[in-house]
Amino acid sequence: MYDYLIVGAGLFGSVFAYEAKKRGKKCLVIDKRAHIGGNVYTEKIEGINVHKYGAHIFHTNNKEIWDYVNQFADFNRYTNSPIANFRGEIYNLPFNMNTFNTLWGTSTPDEAKAKIEQQKMAAGITEPTNLEEQAISLVGTDIYEKLIKGYTEKQWGRSAKELPTFIIKRLPVRFTYDNNYFNDRFQGIPIGGYTAIFEKMLDEIDVKLNIDFFKQREKLERLANKVVYTGMIDQYYDYKFGVLDYRSLHFETNVLDNTPNYQGNAVVNYTDKETPYTRIIEHKHFEFGTQEETVITKEFPSEWQPGDEPYYPINDNKNNEIFKKYKALADNESRVIFGGRLANYKYFDMHQVIGAALTKVEKEFSS
Repeated sequence: MYDYLIVGAGLFGSVFAYEAKKRGKKCLVIDKRAHIGGNVYTEKIEGINVHKYGAHIFHTNNKEIWDYVNQFADFNRYTNSPIANFRGEIYNLPFNMNTFNTLWGTSTPDEAKAKIEQQKMAAGITEPTNLEEQAISLVGTDIYEKLIKGYTEKQWGRSAKELPTFIIKRLPVRFTYDNNYFNDRFQGIPIGGYTAIFEKMLDEIDVKLNIDFFKQREKLERLANKVVYTGMIDQYYDYKFGVLDYRSLHFETNVLDNTPNYQGNAVVNYTDKETPYTRIIEHKHFEFGTQEETVITKEFPSEWQPGDEPYYPINDNKNNEIFKKYKALADNESRVIFGGRLANYKYFDMHQVIGAALTKVEKEFSS
């Protein structure tokens, strides 16, 4: 009945379906959730577009990708400028001259650099063996203790001394007063939310929701000549080489009536260890909302368990070795195309997923 069965209505699957349809192919897109859009899905609550699965700010230096996504939506001028709350003390992110002035009272780049170098020298770390030592060797003790340690330990669920150095290969330290988190040339939020993008991509394409691929796999696979799979690669192969590890999240979303402005910023990170959540998102600020109420979401990291949504792959040596075995199998599949974050066991930004999908499309239809 179909040329392609696409498992997953997120970015990779939706871009592939859109491009395949342009080339005259018939696609069936399925998703186990009750909505399209994957983790980028936005839900309108009290007139506010709520990022259901965490904040998503589109940013890229690739003009082709920017032009591509702009065919589906108009983007506003939103600039990601998160702040950190450490026990009531407020700091700008990424680490910049505003951060250093609040920490130490420094006002020039040379003063800030000298302070960081002084702390790095005092720590005396020459060959970092864990995340804590790696971070201190990059930014010194003050920034680490107040802005990295607690947040990171909550995010990964273990002591920074037990975490590998590769998690923090480098840290964004800027000796300017620029609070823009991303250096990318193009940045913004789609006016009206992300879901409208997926609705346009999947227009006139067969979509079935609340469908678990694995509960009716044989029946579904018989419907199409090829499968585009965007789920967990270890699950596709029935975990034959072992289960890949992830960190998960759960969200608490609340409507605050008679509160037009809760925190004054879209994203506030809580970097102390005692606060159980890592950040609060106030969604209206993504689109400069003026509603009389507001909607906030608290993000709580957790250990991934089967049945949870997997968000962050744990790319340590053990998991990477397991993934290599699955990838070897995937590379030899002639009827299945693997794509996206879960199938590649790698965290991607949105523009990277779109780019990867377009590359896969070109490869698929160039022969």
